[in-house]
Parts: sequence; structure tokens; C-alpha cells
Amino acid sequence: MNFLTIFYIFIILLIYVDSEPITKTMIIPTTTSTTTTSSVAVPAVYAKIYGATSITNDGTFITIKTKDLPDHKSPYYATSNALYEAYSGPTFGGYTFNKNPNSIIEQSGTFKIPVNPKVDAAHAATPLGPIGISLNGVPFFNQYAGPAQPLTGEMASFDKYYGHPQQSGMYHYHVEPLYLTTVKTTKSGLLGFLLDGFPVYGPQEEDGSIVSNSGLDVYHGHTHKTIDYPSGIYHYHFTPEAPYLNGSGFYGTPGTVSQ
Repeated sequence: MNFLTIFYIFIILLIYVDSEPITKTMIIPTTTSTTTTSSVAVPAVYAKIYGATSITNDGTFITIKTKDLPDHKSPYYATSNALYEAYSGPTFGGYTFNKNPNSIIEQSGTFKIPVNPKVDAAHAATPLGPIGISLNGVPFFNQYAGPAQPLTGEMASFDKYYGHPQQSGMYHYHVEPLYLTTVKTTKSGLLGFLLDGFPVYGPQEEDGSIVSNSGLDVYHGHTHKTIDYPSGIYHYHFTPEAPYLNGSGFYGTPGTVSQ
């Protein structure tokens, strides 16, 4: 074997040895970047929404999914359902219950609400349909039966826990959810959240005093400490007089709801 042949073999070996680290260096970063994951914890207060099928947090929005099936008895359930119960007694506003023609139908609702709610100068008007979600996964509706139609025309159709379904079977509360305030929590307890992320409380303060419309702003809320928010937060209250839950629009920037 002559000198020139030995020289070429030596050059080839150098190229082969040097090429392996370069190939590995290019592969390793690519593999690492595709396996990076992250998660954000859900604040403990949202665990009170026991009727949700899932609750997640992406750092900007809390996403709450629900089937909108009330966990209390109602004449709006099918007679074959264990939660069906006939009713003919009194209901909200002093009316005697008069069932509407609708029935409770399982829904597939997704509510996205800001994890850090903030006041919005626009104060968007609340829409017809869901404007928030209660602890048992039932939506809150606003103070209207239809476009500019007062709620009084359909109060008689509220069952004994003050809810009813609309045409597509979506059960909801316009007024104080009596099952929550008398069975699951208290008249002063947390009842849910509106789409802007601000919490909803019952018709009493924690000291037992009655909340009146005159003590609330035009959006039907005010700011102070609560047991859930010891540093204080803006929050809505249910009251027995119109607008019952929400007044002249959302206090904060609303998230979204989809079915």
C-alpha cells in the first residue's frame, strides 16, 4: 500500500468520525422541543362548581363544561326520571306554578370566563340565553323573558326551585336558585359566576342582613370582602326585585358560552 492510498484512507476516517457528533447535535434539540408541556392550576374557588363535567385553566380563561342537568327534583324532568316530581304549589313572585310545555334536555355547554376578571368601561349588555353558570352547572339567564319583555309573564312557570327550561330544553335560573340557597349552601353563599368572571352571591350578606337593590350599583353588584375572596372583589347578588341578578350589563369583560 503506497503513501497516497494511506493518506486518502486517513482523510475518509476523519470525515466519518467528525460527522457523528454533528448529526446527534441536530437531532437532540428537535426531539426535546416537541415533548415540552405545561399546565396551569385551577383556583380552588372553582371547585365549588360541583355540577361541571370538567374545569380547566389556560392561564387566561377558566373553561367550564356542563350538561345542564339540575340535581334537584322538577316536574320538567321526564316522568321516568328519578328526579321527576309533580308540583302544583307556589313559586317565585307569589304565583301558583303553571308548567310550560318544555322539558329538561341534556345540553353540552362550554363556558369560558376570565380567570382574572377586570372592570370593562363598555359594560356590554347581557344577551338572552346563558349569562353565567351556577354551582350545580345550570346556567343563569338575565331579567328578560324575551327582547325587552319583562320576566313577570313567565314567572308562574318556575318550578319550586325557581327554574324552568326553554324551547330547546335548556333548564336555567333567572332568579334566586332556591335549591342552592336552601339546600346546598346558604342565602349568603357563593352561587356561581357570570361570564365576566365576577362571582354571584345570594340575597343576604354574611352577617345575615338582606341585600337590597338600593345597596347595589346599576350592574347589580358591589365590592367588599367575602369568605371566598378575603381581599375583596366585585360581586353580584340575587335580590327578589327586578333586575334579580344583573342590571345594566356586565361589570367586566364577558367571556364566551357555546353549546
